[in-house]
Amino acid sequence: MIPTKTNQSLPIKTAGYETLADVLEYAAQGDSGFNFYDGRGHLSAVLPYSVLRDEAKILARRLLGLGCQRGARVGIIAETEPMFHRFFFACQYAGLIPVALPAGIQLGAHGAYVSQVRRMLKSCGASLVVTPESHFKFMSEAVQGLNLTMSGTEADFNALPEIDIEFEPLGVDDPAYLQYTSGSTSFPRGVEVTQKTVLSNLTEIAEYGLELDSDDRFVSWLPFYHDMGLVGFILVPLIGQLSVDYLGSRTFAMRPRLWLKLLSDNGGTISSAPTFGYALCAKRLRPSDIETYDLSRWRAACVGAERINPEPLKDFADILAPCGFDRKSFVACYGMAECVLATSFAPLGEGLKVDLVDREKMAENGRAEPSAGDALSTSAYVDCGKLLPGFEFAILDDDGAELDDRFCGHIHLKGPSVMRGYFQDEKSTSEVLSEDGWLNTGDIGYRIGQHLVITSRSKDVIIIKGRNIWPYDLEVLAQQTKGVKFGGVAAFSVTGEAREERAVMVVETREKDTAIRASIVEGINREIHAHFGINVQIDLTPRGTLPRTSSGKLSRSQSKQDFLARKTLQGVEQMAAKVGAKQSA
Repeated sequence: MIPTKTNQSLPIKTAGYETLADVLEYAAQGDSGFNFYDGRGHLSAVLPYSVLRDEAKILARRLLGLGCQRGARVGIIAETEPMFHRFFFACQYAGLIPVALPAGIQLGAHGAYVSQVRRMLKSCGASLVVTPESHFKFMSEAVQGLNLTMSGTEADFNALPEIDIEFEPLGVDDPAYLQYTSGSTSFPRGVEVTQKTVLSNLTEIAEYGLELDSDDRFVSWLPFYHDMGLVGFILVPLIGQLSVDYLGSRTFAMRPRLWLKLLSDNGGTISSAPTFGYALCAKRLRPSDIETYDLSRWRAACVGAERINPEPLKDFADILAPCGFDRKSFVACYGMAECVLATSFAPLGEGLKVDLVDREKMAENGRAEPSAGDALSTSAYVDCGKLLPGFEFAILDDDGAELDDRFCGHIHLKGPSVMRGYFQDEKSTSEVLSEDGWLNTGDIGYRIGQHLVITSRSKDVIIIKGRNIWPYDLEVLAQQTKGVKFGGVAAFSVTGEAREERAVMVVETREKDTAIRASIVEGINREIHAHFGINVQIDLTPRGTLPRTSSGKLSRSQSKQDFLARKTLQGVEQMAAKVGAKQSA
């Protein structure tokens, strides 16, 4: 078994399609495709586009034999396996709507995972559900009591008879798929992505964001149920007729060096990760690894999916410079599922552009003035580049007035890749999408000419005595304290007894020694007070307890809920102890 080719004779065609089925039909004329690697980094499966087309059509005839209505939803547990691709494209031919469901299960979170999948299935009204063998037990629990036509493994569906029927693929204005947002844990919101919408974004990413050519090869460990994994590393390579090499997300978490090895061995040119992915990889690298890598072909190391921290990326580039990694390969991106995937790209080949601003002035008046001071008074924000040609954006204040350059406000977007709405959820749609098509992204940022800079999620901003404080800045300071895990800090605010907001930080640490824990709290408080002049309540918690979204991003809102729940429980326990003591007396 050998992976599909990188170079091919089929001319790249990134536009002129009406549906995703059309895109696959063209790509199938070439000899590129998808390649899957196991936990040891060995090639485990190869799925050329030509084979995918044929297998998807066979599966589509089996699905249609179940008698589902056109547009019925098909839930797919999105493990990093060829099964996902087969079912996703079978739905395109059969006129059904695929829905990628999370495959990541946190240790000890069996019940939470089952509940999450069940909520999503109910939200989209799924008729069919397919799961890999590894998730069969969880899926069986999740579907209990739901009115499904069929649920099972890929083998169960492959056992169905094919029917002789003419396909009616999903049309240009039909949903191509539903993409659940990363914050869909408690309140599922499925973004309705039409064929026209997804194709518009794919074309702009391929032509303007990445400038694809026939020598490109993609490498990814990102989960398929996240928009960056699904769109960025299944659909974008497909519309470019290019090959992709996959590692499973759990494999990456356990052995992140395999990501670099795969890029090196196969000559990967395009790969993406959130900041924490690069940081984890750099932390696990050994000198002996670096000597064996050749990363000189990696031309687009995209960074997105969360607020970009430039420091870990600098460390990553410094460590890997000896094996040919060029720091100018970093490409800052901004986007969201509500716009299919990407809305802006920093220029290729220029690396990260970091904007240093005066932290105090920004907190006082919301203007990101360039800093003339030292690190103590400076915040660093990464320029996410210009928007793709189809988009326009506006930075608005709380009253809806447009702001000038460098003033922080609410980011609004408009363009052909903006969603039609959340599936069967008019209320949530109306909260973020205006009648004339402007999307309130829920993010805070500012503009520098035509470039966009992201500072925070609007719901996460901490307001202390009228000052806006970005939680990310607090978290960065805390992570510099010895004993604190990178990415293991959540900052938010809570309302105190006097109805005043106070800052809280939940900090993961494995330290159990009382004196060391006290020094961590003291050190963080000292840094926060020196930089911001505020007091902060610090809650130390064991490693791995901070909640994350389905895409792996830290959830500050859920961290806040968990913190308040713990404090309420502690209060009840203390009250019960007092009552017990009085009764004993």
